[in-house]
Amino acid sequence: MTKKQKRTLFRIILAAVLLAALIVLDKLGVLEPLPWWGKLGCYLIPYLIIGLDILWEAVEHIFHGQVFDENFLMAVATVAAFGIGEYPEAVAVMLLYQVGELFQSCAVDKSRRSISALMDIVPEYANLETPEGLAETDPEEVPVGSVIVVKAGERIPLDGVVLEGESLIDTAALTGESVPRTARPGSELISGCVNGQGTLRVRTTKAYADATVTRILELVENASSRKARTENFITRFAKWYTPLVTVGAVLLAVLPPLCFGQDWGEWIRRACIFLVVSCPCALVISVPLGFFGGIGAASRKGILVKGSNYLEAAARLSALVFDKTGTLTRGEFKVSKVLPAAGSEAELLEMAALGESYSNHPIAASIREAWGKEPEPARIQAVQELGGQGVVAELDGKQLLLGSARLLREHGVSVTPSDEAGTLVYAAWGGEYRGLILIADGLKEGAAEAIRAVKAAGVEKTYMLSGDRREAAEAVGRTLGLDGVKAELLPQDKVSALEELLETRPAGRTLGYVGDGLNDAPVLGRADLGIAMGSLGSDAAIEAADLVIMDDDLRKLPTAIRIARKTLRIVRQNIAFALVVKFAILVLGALGLASMWLAVFGDVGVSVIAILNSMRTLRE
Repeated sequence: MTKKQKRTLFRIILAAVLLAALIVLDKLGVLEPLPWWGKLGCYLIPYLIIGLDILWEAVEHIFHGQVFDENFLMAVATVAAFGIGEYPEAVAVMLLYQVGELFQSCAVDKSRRSISALMDIVPEYANLETPEGLAETDPEEVPVGSVIVVKAGERIPLDGVVLEGESLIDTAALTGESVPRTARPGSELISGCVNGQGTLRVRTTKAYADATVTRILELVENASSRKARTENFITRFAKWYTPLVTVGAVLLAVLPPLCFGQDWGEWIRRACIFLVVSCPCALVISVPLGFFGGIGAASRKGILVKGSNYLEAAARLSALVFDKTGTLTRGEFKVSKVLPAAGSEAELLEMAALGESYSNHPIAASIREAWGKEPEPARIQAVQELGGQGVVAELDGKQLLLGSARLLREHGVSVTPSDEAGTLVYAAWGGEYRGLILIADGLKEGAAEAIRAVKAAGVEKTYMLSGDRREAAEAVGRTLGLDGVKAELLPQDKVSALEELLETRPAGRTLGYVGDGLNDAPVLGRADLGIAMGSLGSDAAIEAADLVIMDDDLRKLPTAIRIARKTLRIVRQNIAFALVVKFAILVLGALGLASMWLAVFGDVGVSVIAILNSMRTLRE
């Protein structure tokens, strides 16, 4: 417990002991000789011990224009109970209310601790190499391109590339995975992970402000500001509900005695019961706590949710649309065939490697790797990379076309499409078709299992959008059992295709798009729920997506959906339970059939039960 919680617990115990002693003394008749003000004074001692801060907050809020809150309701109800001589009940109401508040505070802290591991990823220092040796430096002051040393057991302070050393890297705080990753020269390192064994020399590639650890912390810290529709409804509900209940209590206390000559004390007692049970604590606390617990449970699995609204969207998913390359397939392209139409295989491969020498696309990298030589920059000019189509350039003074059959046809080159399974790169030089290169890209491990699992989790339809050839895309779709495939799409075509699918989704349900986050930002932003896969260290993914799976494991998708649906189910249970119980006790209180103790259960008891239920979201 925090110091404040410990002080509250001490006050609760002290007030409870004093109240119990007073009740015993009252039952034994010891307090009977005292005048009314003496007896009132005795009960005021435990009341002020436990309730003075509530009274003070109620007064402060009134002066700040926030009249109708739970502090106001408790203050009015207990003061009125004192006014009609219900001394033990008045103290008990305040005491049990504080018990509920302490329980709520501890529950919120437990929920916060569920994502505290993410907050612990903040690096405290970086070992910066200087001419004088190593210097412990604030990571914010390390320039890009500097060399830092990460010793065994230290947290990696900045994103970078390993220059020297080999080690095992613990990524559990970011990915939820217990199996460490191997780092060796050339490996990329992500800030926030822990160096497990050897010493590493690392060249930094990003400033601290742009590092993965900084982006993740911003994401987690801002998650609570994006509220779900259910949370917003409860906030609006409480805003109107509390004033209406207060007015109802006043009318209940005043109208029967004035209009029908009823006993003032009895109807004020009923109004007090009305006020106590009407506190909306169970709703305004358990609903946000439930969503916060769900976000925490997801974070422990390496799934970052940018807000409870996105958790709610994940719970309502009826369809998922997948990108192909890098999402369902490994994105590790290898040249499997070189099929020249003119000239030799070596000439075609050289031509393609030169044309792709300025591209960062994985397909371009695979062609350069297959060629295995350093390109001559002087031979290639006027390079244009067209998204989703290929490359247009000048090679040795003649136009070079590399890419889809569509690209070649648009430039007047006749092409006979191949039915080879895989990604095809067609080549034309000087207006003449020169052949094609077949690139193989295997399915990602666990892809088929993940598709089956998301359907078992309640997602009804799965689709794939790809810029790849129809034959290659449809082969992947058949293997994975997808419900639909759209291929040969340019980036803008993907947005149009997604909008068509959005129009067909059932009312009240959502559609999610799963991409690698690097070139799918427009589609990720257009979907009801953008999910970035394989995005450990990808700035584009963290920026564009609503839900980020921090490693490359597709099998975490069904886990995210299960957590979201469990969270929404628990939140709905709390809302239904709280409203039904409170309404029933309100009616019984108005009819004179409910005691103050039952009203306390309707407030504190329902709150505790709802909070306990919300805490189930922490477990997956």
